[in-house]
Amino acid sequence: MVGKRHLRTGQPFVTAAPEAPPSCPLCGRPIVPGPTSDEHHLVPRSQGGKDTQLVHRICHRKIHATFSEKELARRFHSWAALRAHPEIADFVAWVATKPPEYWDRTIRPRRRR
Repeated sequence: MVGKRHLRTGQPFVTAAPEAPPSCPLCGRPIVPGPTSDEHHLVPRSQGGKDTQLVHRICHRKIHATFSEKELARRFHSWAALRAHPEIADFVAWVATKPPEYWDRTIRPRRRR
């Protein structure tokens, strides 16, 4: 029935091109949906943040292993500020050589909230 409507209006039936997968705002690699992706609050929820963005799980763990929630809320609440930090910059250079599905379970937070 949908095809007939398109034919009656004279407009050709066009299928939409598949969308490119989203890219990680930290490392820039494509994000594969599934267990290797997480949502990250730029400002932690405990500090009043609400907005989230999809990132790789390994990138998310590195952010929280490096910074406390107060540091994230006060100084590192933008992707540019995170990428400018020397430890994160070294991590991004290293993880850029890995496939998008890569996940290392060893990265854990050094300190608690």
